Amino acid sequence: MSALQIGSFLYSVLRLSTPLIFAALSAAICEKAGLFNMAAESMMLWGALIGVMVNGWTGSVWLGFLGGCCAGVVTGLLIALATVKGKADLMLAQIAINLASGGGTIFMLYVVTGDKSTSAMTIKSQSLPKIALPFLKNVPVIGRMLNNQNLLTYGAILAAILLMIFIKRSRTGVHIRAVGENPNAAESVGISVSKTYFLTWAISGLLGGIGGVFMSMGYTSAFTKNMVAGRGYIGLCASSMVHGNPIGAMLCAMVFGVSDAIANQLQLTNAPVDLVMMLPYAVTIIVLIIISVIKMKAHVRKIKNKASQVV
Repeated sequence: MSALQIGSFLYSVLRLSTPLIFAALSAAICEKAGLFNMAAESMMLWGALIGVMVNGWTGSVWLGFLGGCCAGVVTGLLIALATVKGKADLMLAQIAINLASGGGTIFMLYVVTGDKSTSAMTIKSQSLPKIALPFLKNVPVIGRMLNNQNLLTYGAILAAILLMIFIKRSRTGVHIRAVGENPNAAESVGISVSKTYFLTWAISGLLGGIGGVFMSMGYTSAFTKNMVAGRGYIGLCASSMVHGNPIGAMLCAMVFGVSDAIANQLQLTNAPVDLVMMLPYAVTIIVLIIISVIKMKAHVRKIKNKASQVV
């Protein structure tokens, strides 16, 4: 492959990784609070739909972006309301909201547009801008990879760095980690566990909503039925691989972005379409199996070491 081809492939990897990074960060902040976020899929779906609708109605791409962010936050707060105030089971609540979001976004799309599959024909939405970096224009590979990416692609990388600083350095981030490690101990020193959970779900929803906005106003310029297509779950997998470390989650999401980019390249060949479309999800399963085996072996070694110390 030439330098131009490599640069183009890496450009595609970075672009396809963007929604996965936001989904992974959405799951990562929850993991630090001791929560399991299965609902990034719903946050992204509502962010994608509401973003396009507000964009189309107002004619402003920035108000559309804000609307998508708010939709993600509301989704996160609904989960917090159901589980913290309503005492609902966390897993069941998220399964319910995922099922409701899958059908609810299609229903709302139909009510607003009369179309059950896409908003492209009825809502004229815009795309968020791409950013030109002239100083990288002539740099081999790197220039082709980084130049003219969507604004949110750069935002995803920045979000991972800022989230890492927030979790490690800020007082609120310390509270989130304290609640995640031992909520009873955190409560005993004056940290409100319920407020921390609400804040965590709001931040998680914001990140998921932005990922959805990228899908409908960056990757494309319209909302289509079930367009998130499991990316929220892949983001959850990326976060779990590194125990909620934001930078690690971003890098793991990029690994899955590579499989997406390879799948796109294979579509240009004679490879079976169904097999090609399955590739990112197959990679996810394989990675999870490998991680499970590694963790199991580490656990066995730990038990053996303790046993040898006792003897």
